[in-house]
Amino acid sequence: MNVLARSARAAVKPVRLARFYASEAPASTDALRLTFVVPHKSIYKATTVQQVNLAATSGDMGILANHVPSIEQLNPGVIEVIESAEVTKKFFVSGGFATINPDSTLNVNAVEAFSLEELSLERVQAGLAEAQRNAASASSDKEKAVAKIEVDVYEALQHALTK
Repeated sequence: MNVLARSARAAVKPVRLARFYASEAPASTDALRLTFVVPHKSIYKATTVQQVNLAATSGDMGILANHVPSIEQLNPGVIEVIESAEVTKKFFVSGGFATINPDSTLNVNAVEAFSLEELSLERVQAGLAEAQRNAASASSDKEKAVAKIEVDVYEALQHALTK
């Protein structure tokens, strides 16, 4: 064996397999900080709440402090914000995303959001009937797709108001 080969072999240290762990999780907290926005305003901005319930494409979820981090697509449906034992607010969203972070923050970005108190069941039912008529008379694939989305949103609204 030549000198170069011996030097190289001597310089190589045995490889030890080491296990690396994720960094320590932040200290546990009982507070969930909610930021809930639509394109034109902030409904909540880093506000401490107890729990948020939402309708995601993966299923209905209840989110508390220290929830597993994830990103969820929202279905048309209700977001229920439990601010305290006495105060609960409900909003209808037509879609969007919720990001649950490891530091007990929840960011909800919705396309539209309306307080259920602002909505009228009679107007929703009238809108649903009109949307169903539009769906029945749609001729092109594009018109059918738009009509189906409209019917789905009105049905979700009606369900939210009668629940």
